[in-house]
Amino acid sequence: MTSNVSLVRGALKLNPHYSRNGLKSYVHALQKWNIGPTVDGPYCMVNQIEQQGQQAIFKKFGKKIGGRAHIKGHVLAKKDSSGQTGNVPAQDVESNAEYLATVGIGTPAQNLALDFDTGSADLWVWSTELPSSTRSQYGSQHTIFDSSKSSTFKKSSGSTWQIQYGDGSTASGDVGTDNVNAGGLVVENQAIELAKTLSAQFEQGPGDGLLGLAFGSINTVQPTPVNTLVENMIAQQDIQQNTELFTAYLGSTPPSSSSSGSGTTSSSGDAESFYTFGYIDQQATNGQTPTYTPVDSSQGFWMFDSTSAKVGEKTVTRSGNTAIADTGTTLALVGDDLCEAVYGAIPGAKQNTQQQAWVFPTSTDLSSLPKIQFAVGDNLFTVNPEELPFQDLGDGTYYGGIQSRGDQDFDIFGDVFLRSVYAIFDQGNKQFGCTQRASTLSSSSS
Repeated sequence: MTSNVSLVRGALKLNPHYSRNGLKSYVHALQKWNIGPTVDGPYCMVNQIEQQGQQAIFKKFGKKIGGRAHIKGHVLAKKDSSGQTGNVPAQDVESNAEYLATVGIGTPAQNLALDFDTGSADLWVWSTELPSSTRSQYGSQHTIFDSSKSSTFKKSSGSTWQIQYGDGSTASGDVGTDNVNAGGLVVENQAIELAKTLSAQFEQGPGDGLLGLAFGSINTVQPTPVNTLVENMIAQQDIQQNTELFTAYLGSTPPSSSSSGSGTTSSSGDAESFYTFGYIDQQATNGQTPTYTPVDSSQGFWMFDSTSAKVGEKTVTRSGNTAIADTGTTLALVGDDLCEAVYGAIPGAKQNTQQQAWVFPTSTDLSSLPKIQFAVGDNLFTVNPEELPFQDLGDGTYYGGIQSRGDQDFDIFGDVFLRSVYAIFDQGNKQFGCTQRASTLSSSSS
């Protein structure tokens, strides 16, 4: 048990290699959540219902989850007007996380930059078990964990892991345990998944690996799933019984721009971003009392009711609708009805089939936008107007930060939403909480 851990806070830094690209971010989300797009564009879903026993396979994790048969196929790239399709090229997918956290693994600690992802439950890292060709080609861009240099590393005999996306791309390897230092809190005997193989999307992926903060039921280690970092913090009493939670405060960044629409690295607007384990940062709440809503963790995600929204004075009733909070998705993905309400209220907004997205004019006065609010349980939270322009496409339009969830049956509140709130993931009480953050614009209209 670690002492004096009631105040554990770590920095989330903007990834210096991150370049905002709306379409690539959207394709990443299509693959991660196996979404069949309903907005026309260069990508599609080819239906292939897969069943194993009495439960469906959720391809994101390559394993059974909750018996849902929603996922129907592979995300593919359209090749031509004849309807022929092919695999999505690696360069078509956003390959960098916007925020990374430095995590120390092993004794002495090897510091790796990891993507904190509340939409998955694996802690996997680049390792010396990767092929020499991968390490020689991409190793200069990564810190590669060497288990032989850690005196506390122990191999987990017979354990393996594999993550699979909807286009068939995979990462896999074997497993060991070691000490993990997150923000000064040291968790002992944490399972570390060592990458032995990475497909192209993962080779070009964010940082030095991923730290999953979803519920452990969707961990991919076989034959027996392992505890997530937060589950071990709770089991080892590193965080106290009434504060079995973590929080995320994501700093805002300006939209990148490029005449080619490829995006440029954001170098300004590096507002303070941080996470905490075991406590709520009272300064971040800005004097507000957080409001909470119960989480349905049956599918392993931070899922909650979101049965209404407002655009200006117009209420969009969304009976039975749910949403998940996912730090590993850059955009906010919602139902087509809500997208139409949002962009229908912005003069000049339209669907761009080349971008497979809603876009709106760069001449738009952001402070004059109608207030856009999403429900988290019984409470509405505003998506601050500066978050709506995700990328300047260089053609007089912005790629919108709110996009269609396609045929997915729940909303995905990614970073575009989470930057407007202080997010509290209360694992002990299975609830999700928020406080509203003020807009960085001087004024906004309702």
